[in-house]
Amino acid sequence: MTGGAPSDSDHDDATTGASQPLTAAEFAELIEALGPFGRAPRLAVATSGGADSLALAVLSHDWALARGGSVEAVTVDHRLRPGSAAEARQVRRLLHPLGIAHKILTRSGAVPAANLQAVARTARYHLLLDHCARRGTLHLLLAHHRDDQAETLLLRLGRGSGLDGLAAMSARVALPQAVVLRPLLSLPRQRLAATLRARGIDWIEDPSNADTAHARVRLRRLLPALAEEGLSAGRLAAAAGHLGRARAALEGAVAALLARAARIDPAGYIRLDPRPLLAAEAEVGLRALAHAVMTVGGRPYTPRWERLSGLFARIAEAGFRGATLGGCRVQRRGETLLIAREASAVETLEVRPGARVHWDGRFEVSLARDVDAGGVRIGGLDRAAWQDLLAARPAFRKLPLPAAARAGLPAVFDALGLREVPHVGYEREGARGPVVRTCNFAPSAALTSSGFTVA
Repeated sequence: MTGGAPSDSDHDDATTGASQPLTAAEFAELIEALGPFGRAPRLAVATSGGADSLALAVLSHDWALARGGSVEAVTVDHRLRPGSAAEARQVRRLLHPLGIAHKILTRSGAVPAANLQAVARTARYHLLLDHCARRGTLHLLLAHHRDDQAETLLLRLGRGSGLDGLAAMSARVALPQAVVLRPLLSLPRQRLAATLRARGIDWIEDPSNADTAHARVRLRRLLPALAEEGLSAGRLAAAAGHLGRARAALEGAVAALLARAARIDPAGYIRLDPRPLLAAEAEVGLRALAHAVMTVGGRPYTPRWERLSGLFARIAEAGFRGATLGGCRVQRRGETLLIAREASAVETLEVRPGARVHWDGRFEVSLARDVDAGGVRIGGLDRAAWQDLLAARPAFRKLPLPAAARAGLPAVFDALGLREVPHVGYEREGARGPVVRTCNFAPSAALTSSGFTVA
């Protein structure tokens, strides 16, 4: 993981070239620090058409082209306000004369009544990362810059965030779908606009950037006044960088602890030795427990502090037998803890032939195309389904699978009932071929972190 915050020596922007265009050599230094890259690198660049993302598309296009590679600018049409589709097409018109390939991704679903920016952000990352995975593109570039870093810190301070929330956005985050890169994090916003002006390239002004209904816009307008008091964007971003390094150190300690204490099973449960957790510094032990619960529960957010710390204290008690937290059932089994998916929290999902789904936040499941699978759904192997399985295959009673973990296993159902259980190799007699092609444990939250959550 590479930090992108500037140093504490935050000089006056007017004397440090803050309005100077970014040169090809400067950009090459920034992006190559986030490598390595293969020969002829293929990059995707999230491009809204604003000055920041358009400058990144232009700079990365030149850099990749000089190395025999290519860039695809990707615009997400959120469909959250009138004119969004026309704006996406306008981005294409801006990019076409520059020789930059362009793709529009469209969000589906109803317009929410509130939290439009949060919905747009979530949809944007989901669509961008899924697109990279489908295209086999290894790197996704985002245009966050120094001012974004400062604004994010202020927003999270206002929400009472702890270390995780206040830590800087990372310049490099390895995710299952792609490696997310933010090469511009050390640069002020003005340099990106200056880069486009120097090339005679116009950009689109997003009307939401002037809408004071959004907290980020209100904070942005406060930055000049804060700078006069010493809280400039550079210093705020540097503070976020310091916090980011502190978080990275903690995450490293947590990863080392979990390597000793945890054993993940492909069936989606964890056996955890609580003794190293309880012997570690409290913050490290608590985070290790939270990571285990998030992984098994398929949830990308930390359990509430009060419940997490309460469970951590109870685990140390001799009489502890079990509890629920974060969609998981935590049970003592001899000297270890068994962390399994809570049966009542398991998702049921209707699926179609040929679909690829992320079921229950935990399993990547792909379905065959050439089978009769009308009306198929994926759910957990609950008690009734387990009895059906034993009725068909009594020998499965001897499977080395903890009873508490059975309900978290993905099972396929149709109009006749239980059809398949991929993890145990079961297919109902008379079924016309397997519905599931692949089924792998791929939780939304990895047990150990390679970088901070995309924000």
